[in-house]
Amino acid sequence: VPVPGLPFQFVRNNPDVIYLADRVGIRHVYAAQSSEDKLAIVREETARAKTLFVGDGINDAPALAAATVGLAFGQSSDITSEAAGAAVLDSSLERVDEFLHISRRMRSIALESAVAGMALSIVGMAAAAAGLLPPVTWAIAQEVIDCWPSSMLCEPRCLPRALQTFDVSVLVG
Repeated sequence: VPVPGLPFQFVRNNPDVIYLADRVGIRHVYAAQSSEDKLAIVREETARAKTLFVGDGINDAPALAAATVGLAFGQSSDITSEAAGAAVLDSSLERVDEFLHISRRMRSIALESAVAGMALSIVGMAAAAAGLLPPVTWAIAQEVIDCWPSSMLCEPRCLPRALQTFDVSVLVG
């Protein structure tokens, strides 16, 4: 079945794959692939850019290990979970969407925390070196600076309730 915008030779009459690819903006779909084919596709795509491979079975383990990030999805086997970099135990796509949003948020928190922590440390060291802060006060301030990033993780965040479009170009199934 030809799909507008998708190479029809890769779609094997799978309406779920077509719907999902269209929903999140995936341009190339490889459905019903063997384990070896998945591995070859993931290696080829990983050579071009960073990849995320989401797999739900033992046959996905090699591709999960070859991807930049492998995500075991659903009630995966131990082999699949070991090959993946992360696992989502629920079989809902909403959980994968949440994982992607949480990952982005964690990365931004880590970057913000590192930059802010270094800046505060430099200011504090300059103040201590100039004699504006006694040693005990500086030691306490340094501990606050060190603990502050962890407190940012405790802030409640609301996650979107719908699938979001991510920068993806290939779906392998």
